[in-house]
Amino acid sequence: MTVVNIYDLKKNKVGEIDLPDEIFNVEIKPEILNFVVKAHLAAKRVGTVSVKTRSTIRGGGKKPWRQKGTGRARVGSIRSPIWVGGAVSHGPKARDYSFKVNKKIKRLALKMALTSKVKGDNLLVLENIEISQPKTREFVKVKNNLNLKKSLIVLSKQDKNVILSARNVPDVKLTLEKDINVYDLLKYENLVVTPEVVENIKERLA
Repeated sequence: MTVVNIYDLKKNKVGEIDLPDEIFNVEIKPEILNFVVKAHLAAKRVGTVSVKTRSTIRGGGKKPWRQKGTGRARVGSIRSPIWVGGAVSHGPKARDYSFKVNKKIKRLALKMALTSKVKGDNLLVLENIEISQPKTREFVKVKNNLNLKKSLIVLSKQDKNVILSARNVPDVKLTLEKDINVYDLLKYENLVVTPEVVENIKERLA
């Protein structure tokens, strides 16, 4: 069992919380993290690019000239790929880039990413994440008090004031606990959570 401190928004210690080893202290295997991150990025690819082949491009139904006797090269359609305004040979077509990742692998990778934050001393547990009014300067003041740089802040529920205050601050991303993923955990240096978020993660990955 790993024990980490709980702080207030002024970086004063207000308590401690236990982190179970089966979630926050597992063996890290880079190949699994790499596989899950690649799957995440592949799923984000739109894949809607497409070009027209000679069977779908408009026009070109009539043979431009007769086959023999003109002295010119034989041609069957003005929409041939070698003609200006013609079709595209072997061009890209719409496709789905995503591939399946087993649920057990996803859960294991998430545990590994959380473990990396704990082992790197990049996990910050706050008693609450609250902003009195939706002002960017209020959030920046909190950010400076906590000495946060590139950070992923995880909320247990939607908080309009926090979301509006942080949306224009660079190198900070807010997400809900249910949307947490391996890619974001590895992309951002620091992970900021609340005790409620930790408990939800325990239930989710237990």
